[in-house]
Amino acid sequence: MIEQRFDIPFIADLAQREKQVQQNYRPVIAVHKWFARRPGTLFRGLLLAEFASEPLRDVFYKPNDFTGISVADPFMGGGTPLLEANRLGCDITGFDINPMAYWIVKQEIEHLDLQTYYREAQALRTALSEEIGHRYRTHCVVCGSGAAQVKYFLWVKVKKCDQCGTDFDLFPGYLVAGNTRHPRNVFVCAECGELTEVEDRSKPGKCKKCRLNLKENGPAKRNRCACPCCGTINSFPDPRSGPPRHRLFSLEYHCSSCRGVQKGRFFKKPDEHDLENFVEAEIRWAGMRPEYVPEDEIPGGDETDRLHRWGYRYYREMFNARQLLGLEVSARFIVGIADERIRNALATNLSDLLRYQNMLCRYDAMALKSLDIFSIHGFPIGQVQCESNLLGIMDYEKKLCIGSGGWANIIEKFRKAKTFCDEPFEVRVKGGKKELVPVKGEWIGDRLNGNSIVPRRTVSLSCANALQCSIPDNSLDAVVTDPPYFANVQYAELIDFCYVWLRRIVGGASSPFKRLSTRNAEELTVNDTMGRGLAHFAGGLSSVFQRMAKALKPGAPFVFTYHHNDIKAYYPVALALLDARLVCSASLPCPAEMGASIHISGTGSSIIDTVFVCRTTGAVPKHWLAKSPAELAQLIRNDSEMLTKGNVKLSPGDIKCITYGHLVRLAIWALRGEWDKTKPVEYRIMKIEQWIRDFGGVAAVEDHLKNNKEMKTPALSHTVSECREDYGRDYDKISF
Repeated sequence: MIEQRFDIPFIADLAQREKQVQQNYRPVIAVHKWFARRPGTLFRGLLLAEFASEPLRDVFYKPNDFTGISVADPFMGGGTPLLEANRLGCDITGFDINPMAYWIVKQEIEHLDLQTYYREAQALRTALSEEIGHRYRTHCVVCGSGAAQVKYFLWVKVKKCDQCGTDFDLFPGYLVAGNTRHPRNVFVCAECGELTEVEDRSKPGKCKKCRLNLKENGPAKRNRCACPCCGTINSFPDPRSGPPRHRLFSLEYHCSSCRGVQKGRFFKKPDEHDLENFVEAEIRWAGMRPEYVPEDEIPGGDETDRLHRWGYRYYREMFNARQLLGLEVSARFIVGIADERIRNALATNLSDLLRYQNMLCRYDAMALKSLDIFSIHGFPIGQVQCESNLLGIMDYEKKLCIGSGGWANIIEKFRKAKTFCDEPFEVRVKGGKKELVPVKGEWIGDRLNGNSIVPRRTVSLSCANALQCSIPDNSLDAVVTDPPYFANVQYAELIDFCYVWLRRIVGGASSPFKRLSTRNAEELTVNDTMGRGLAHFAGGLSSVFQRMAKALKPGAPFVFTYHHNDIKAYYPVALALLDARLVCSASLPCPAEMGASIHISGTGSSIIDTVFVCRTTGAVPKHWLAKSPAELAQLIRNDSEMLTKGNVKLSPGDIKCITYGHLVRLAIWALRGEWDKTKPVEYRIMKIEQWIRDFGGVAAVEDHLKNNKEMKTPALSHTVSECREDYGRDYDKISF
């Protein structure tokens, strides 16, 4: 059972390492972007702890087969719990109300003939190269070759002066590239636009062409910029002017002829050929009748209102002419492929490619790469945007992609993702070095690639509310999920950016692409625009938890991850579990986020999830049922020690989230006997809040945590450090 066998230090170390470079540990997630994926190592650990008969560390790197075990996920999102269960041989059932989530998990799990896929993918790149490849060529300023390939086109937003009508640039700064990954700092001259490389960023000196002083800071600050012609202070953005206009001011390119001759990267000011190249693309695009570029309007929303403030009204306006041309040509090739699974795979690739092929991508001046549109889980709109080479650049000698954001990158990631499905591995650290450990005998899919002898696995995926499921009562061996978080990012608003393209390519007439948007009134997120609040979230969560609890076998685990910076966000979770008559038999901490992630870095957010392990019947060790803030503080210290052993450095926010998890667990235990789910949602939430307040609340626990000497006799931790014999004794357990 998880409560006995889950190894906090072991899994915490693996999960934290995985979140730093998740695609290296679980390449399958590269099938398509999804948000806030939890570590696959965590869910593998949970499933092994529940169903394997040996200690977790002994079985983690060995092949396992849980044929006949049925696992469901009512909120499958990116599919991590289902992927891990499927890999272990379980029959899986998944639901998600978002059609993009459903589609992504389907593409992750479906068997694919990799050789055929790769052949068609390369044919696509060849066709693109012949038709539009010259749009991504430039002349090298070192050797003069016209075969140099552009990695990134850099564009700056342009504003027309409200007073004199002059166009001017909205540069926030003039540093194009720092000297972290390039020998020198690269500046663009504010006067003539020439690029100059300098040693000292703080003293950039003079432009190499016009000899005027270079400067790092630009004139556009806090949505205001002075017109260089008349001095009028202009505000931006101005939605009345329509979508922003841009000017090409710099290129980073790759010249194979000069490789080894010049150190560092290649930058240049666009020449006449570069500018004409784009004008020709605009003319070509204007003369086309697009079949697959979406005409959809951008609906209002918590996230999309930012786009409206910048004048964007249609999704197609977020792309320039060269990007639209390349994407349309790509789509036309894809729809002509006869094999449905190959066609769907490449359509999924194009959908994922959109993240880099738009005019909201930014250029990281330190890492010298494009940042995709979802790098901060929103729609960031800067003043400088980055256009990546659509085809991508391959170094065929090293078999590596050069740069990011092109078809070559997407194809290579997808190939590795589906190869991992056939040949999964784990990453083990020995002596400070990482080694790949093949786990032969395990695989991900509805059938094994190239093997007709191995029986098919049951894979049931539905684009539907889990309340609509037809799972028989008392039939599931486990429910494992990562549910929506209260007031989380509006993923439906974001992923519509991809969905409106994919539904045109795959076919809007077929389910699940009948809807114009992935947004759904039943979605369990708090959303001001759609009028969804706490009661909606709590009620929806409760309904799904109750339905899944009925489908579970007696005593089978209902396991899910959760974290939030506000204790109030946990009240709906407690309410849903109490309504479902599920008792929280353990609350286990585990890293689930990367602390350096752009969207949480510097916010004080926790990287620690609480893993809630719940059952309809079972037993709980007495010492887990803390009767005072002091006793609970000791349990939290034990958790902290276990995480520290797993090389996790805890922040105050992490400790707070661990505390929240335990308080919810104890509140459920205390309230379960008198709970009345027929009372109004507000009343039930009030009962939970009142119990936690009467217990002493977070503040009382924190006071005891500050005094490490207060409890001299440490309680046993609910991890592998707990003695197996002690756990099994009846006097140490309370049944429920």
